[in-house]
Parts: sequence; C-alpha cells; structure tokens
Amino acid sequence: MIKLLTVIGARPQFIKSAAISRAISKSFSNKIEEVIVHTGQHYDPEMSNIFFDELNIPKEKYNLKIGSSNHAHQTAKIMIALDEVVEKEMPNAILLYGDTNSTLAACLVGVKRHIPVIHVEAGVRSFNKLFPEEVNRLICDHVSSLLFVPSDDGILSLQKEGFTTAETEPEDNLLLNHPKVYRCGDIMYDNTLYFKDKAESYFKALIDKYHLPESNFFLITAHRPSNVDNLENFKAILSFLHYAIDSLGKEIIFPIHPRTRKLIDQNQELSGMIDAKGIHCMPPISFIEMIGLEKNADLIVTDSGGVQKEAFFMKKPCLIMLEETPWVELVESKNAKLVGSDYDLLCQGAKYFLENKPQHFESIYGDGKSAHFICEKIIENIKK
Repeated sequence: MIKLLTVIGARPQFIKSAAISRAISKSFSNKIEEVIVHTGQHYDPEMSNIFFDELNIPKEKYNLKIGSSNHAHQTAKIMIALDEVVEKEMPNAILLYGDTNSTLAACLVGVKRHIPVIHVEAGVRSFNKLFPEEVNRLICDHVSSLLFVPSDDGILSLQKEGFTTAETEPEDNLLLNHPKVYRCGDIMYDNTLYFKDKAESYFKALIDKYHLPESNFFLITAHRPSNVDNLENFKAILSFLHYAIDSLGKEIIFPIHPRTRKLIDQNQELSGMIDAKGIHCMPPISFIEMIGLEKNADLIVTDSGGVQKEAFFMKKPCLIMLEETPWVELVESKNAKLVGSDYDLLCQGAKYFLENKPQHFESIYGDGKSAHFICEKIIENIKK
C-alpha cells in the first residue's frame, strides 16, 4: 500500500483533489492510502468547507490552520507545521497541485526529506517572475519526481528547461534525480465533465435564491490584487459592467470574492457603481454552482486561472482580466482574449465575442480521465 500525503490549501486545489480522491476510492483503494493535509491557506468556510462538502472530498486528517500572511511568513509557517506531519506519517510520496504557497512549502519539505514529490499541473508558465505563482511553479517543477502536465504547451515549456519525456530507465532508477514527465490532460476537466449535468439543478436553485436572469447575462469574477486592490483598475472594470448593461443589453452576475467585497465596502463610490440595476451580486459560490452559471452565460469575464479553463470546457468565450495567462493555449485557440483591466479592451472584447461566436473548442486538455491515469503512474513509479 502506497501512503500518499496530499497537501491542499486553496479553492482550486480542493477541486482538483476531488478527482484524485474519487479515482482512489473507485479504483485504487487497495493500492493507495491517501492522507489529506489542509494547510488552511484559504480559511474562510465559504472558500473551503463548501467545496469539501459538495465534492465529497474526504475529511482532512490534518488542518494546519495557517491563515493569511505575507508570502515569506505563510510559506515558512506551512513548512514548519507540515514537516511535523511528514515526520509522523512518513509517506511514500507527497502529492501537490498548482502553484500556491502551500504547493511551494510542501515541495520543499518533501525534497529536503528525500520524499518523491508529485506535481499535478506541472509545466504551466506565464514567463513572468513578478507573479509569485510563476516562481512557485518553477521551483516545484524542478524539484518534483513525477510531473503531470495538462497540455502540449506545458510539455514544450519543460523540454525547453531541460526535462526529457523519454521513457528510459536511469541506472540508479532514483526518481529524485531522474524525474518523469507525463502528459495527462487537465484534471479540472475531469470534474467539469463529472458534475456538468448536476450543475443545471444548482443553477436553477441560484436563480430562485438570488433572483437571477436565466439567460442573456455575462458572468464575472475578480479577485487578483492588480484588479481589486487598485482603485482605478477596479473602477474601470465596473464601468465596463455598466457598458455591458447600457450598450450591449446584458445583465451581470457577479459572485464576489471576500477580498473584492472588502474593497467595495470600504469605498462609497464603488458601492454606488456596483449597486446598479442589472448587476446581480452574491457571496462566493460553490464549484458546481459556478459550472451552472458558466454553462448558461453568454460571456465569462475573469482573472481566475481556473475559471478561464472552465469557460473553455463549457465552450464559452472568455475575457481574461490579466496582462498574461499561463494558459496560453486558450488565447491561441481564439476563444479567449487578454484584456487586463483596460476599459476599452473589455468593451471591444465583449462586442467582438457577441458578433463572432467561437466555434472551435478542440480537445486541448485531454479526455476527462486524467485522475485515473495519474493514479496508475503513481502506482507504477512510487516504491512502497
């Protein structure tokens, strides 16, 4: 039996881990024992507990309750607390997702203890080290033993950095020195397909609860500091929402992140701008509720990496409110546009997608069976 220590701490990781936990429960429970550690990086119940309950994620064995802090302090606190867990559990491998401080801390703990690190969502690059997520990705990939890559672009990035995808066995067969890279598809796609049908009933419940439009709406999410901590940038985004209502005849559905809500509540001008007819605000919503909204939206406007991909999975056009995205294949597919917080680019992008419906949503991210593939490769490579 392989003891697998899964470390999660933020919303996207909860969602991704659900697919692996589901695959272990259904097909690999006699070969993999999963021990879940929740770092507490996202400690708000609206951003944490709701996902565990809804996605049937097994209860974590450990909650480190780290909470919010600056990058250095948060990463250090996670490392100290997690190292004690690793000392107690002595896992055969540590499984990580994405690019958060929880990911960085756990990979450093693992490699320092010579425990193989498994990185799901490896090879993702924005090529901008000003973003802490990019630094986390780079470090984690270069100390991981098994790298599971969602797309061809990720494979290409790793090859440029010196990784090989050749299936050759080194003489010492030591994963710590000879990592293996696998193109597995996107694990988020597994969950989108799995919950897609269920999402429609969740959407109808949201309509009733918040008196939402059933169609003819844009869906927006915003939480990045570059958008919501910068007053002028956020005002430009809200001005775009007014343009969508007044000039494009659309309504707006806006689940508001706690960070964004804090800024709005502290600024009377922002409160006035968002309290307008046609803008439907609500607290953070669950993953399945989000899929339901995405499935019925005319356009998705977001600064979330996960929501960018979910838009593609649901065959919806997307305006990405960032200057660059690690998911470059979305822009290359012409189903998404990078617009930042630029009012003119937001308006132009929305108008373009209303007049030019995207038609080609090729299977960039696999077949929706990534979790099963990952579990098979873990069993194949990790020594008990």
